[in-house]
Amino acid sequence: MTTDTSSYIVRVEQLNKQILSGNIPLQILSDINLNIAQGEAIAIVGASGSGKSTLLSLMAGIDTPSSGRVWLNNQDLTTLDEDGRALLRAQQVGFVFQSFHLLPNLTALENVMLPLELASNPAAKRSAQDYLSRVGLAQRVHHYPRQLSGGEQQRVAIARAFAAHPKVLFADEVTGNLDGKTGAHIADLLFELNAEQQTTLVLVTHEESLAQRCQRRVELENGKITS
Repeated sequence: MTTDTSSYIVRVEQLNKQILSGNIPLQILSDINLNIAQGEAIAIVGASGSGKSTLLSLMAGIDTPSSGRVWLNNQDLTTLDEDGRALLRAQQVGFVFQSFHLLPNLTALENVMLPLELASNPAAKRSAQDYLSRVGLAQRVHHYPRQLSGGEQQRVAIARAFAAHPKVLFADEVTGNLDGKTGAHIADLLFELNAEQQTTLVLVTHEESLAQRCQRRVELENGKITS
């Protein structure tokens, strides 16, 4: 009997990541197996240093494993070179990170437009304006990141991620740099847009309140899935 994998947008099989610390091998992830369904919201939780962000980077094709395989929308990332993985990410993946990753010399509007323009989207400006409006920044589109608060910068990052209509959105500690009230608002926006677009959400977080909003949680400890 074979298992139907067509409903899985992300599949991870026997994934290992090892790096050298000096001359000593350091095992970051060990024999990770994980399937994520299309449209699912999943929280990856665990203590600092447990391998959460490394697993996120491997599933998104930002990093490459020491061994094992990762499929993203049925494409085996381990068969692609760096350019191939970058193209797949541009077409199918969105990112929101703790440190925002906005380009300082671009306005909020230009930051959201950039990935759309790189994808040759003819409606890049209109779509960027629409998503900035939807995250409450219609009056801040021409401001630069240094002119925005942390919460406003994170809203720009969320608008940028969703404007491209990704199949999978990877979010890494999205409220980590924000105060409690602002973080709660950012979380509401993330889940609201995610439900609206039926995007698969893979969320790395230390916050139990965020993890509880996901349909499933995966717990890492010392580079291994424990639950």
